[in-house]
Amino acid sequence: MNDSNEIFLNENIPNHIAIIMDGNGRWAKRRHLPRVAGHKRGMDVVKIVTQEASNLGVRVLTLYAFSTENWKRPSSEVSFLMKLPIDFFGTFVPDLIEQNIRVQVMGDVTKLPKDTQKSVRDAVAQTSRNTGMILNFALNYGGRDEIIQAVQSIAEQVSGKQLIPEQIDAKLFAKNLMTNQLGELADPDLLIRTSGEERISNFLLWQIAYSEMVFTDTLWPDFDEQELKNCIQQFQKRDRRFGGIKK
Repeated sequence: MNDSNEIFLNENIPNHIAIIMDGNGRWAKRRHLPRVAGHKRGMDVVKIVTQEASNLGVRVLTLYAFSTENWKRPSSEVSFLMKLPIDFFGTFVPDLIEQNIRVQVMGDVTKLPKDTQKSVRDAVAQTSRNTGMILNFALNYGGRDEIIQAVQSIAEQVSGKQLIPEQIDAKLFAKNLMTNQLGELADPDLLIRTSGEERISNFLLWQIAYSEMVFTDTLWPDFDEQELKNCIQQFQKRDRRFGGIKK
């Protein structure tokens, strides 16, 4: 192991990494395979990256698994995507328990098929006592929807005389977001997007205000442990000032 890896392993690991897992379809197309083959391989990569992130000391790994816009895809592809969590948790939960990784989910899970809902809720329950890294899936999640729901919740509290408008600040607003369950770790330190695309795609719009962003050309099915380390190393080179000046 070289010196740079020693530094990498011991210094400045981001507490919260969020990943937009992009490129499954293009990966499959380049291999003349159906798009679902890319999604299947992509789920295997989730297992690899989850284990590596946990080993490195990451405290929260948030994965954009299914957006509110993904329902627009062909029904056959959506049906396959809805079955992936069932297969994933059915085989991976024992490993998550062994590695002390806790599953959490954000998004409107009630809109998912019943079997998918059950597999997700079972995984959350079965890993609830784990105290290590949180594996946080964004399922049927959209950043704008999340903000609208937060505004509606706050409006109801004001209407019910639980709040007055003057009490509404950034801290209170954040408490009404889906990431509130992550506490002080709600905001990602590092946002990664694979496949070469450089956009946010309605993901964690409030929470990434001061996140460092790394865009990699690697397609998600080709992403691996070393690619994760490469992204973290880019993060470690950034000068994070949060709008201020470092002395």
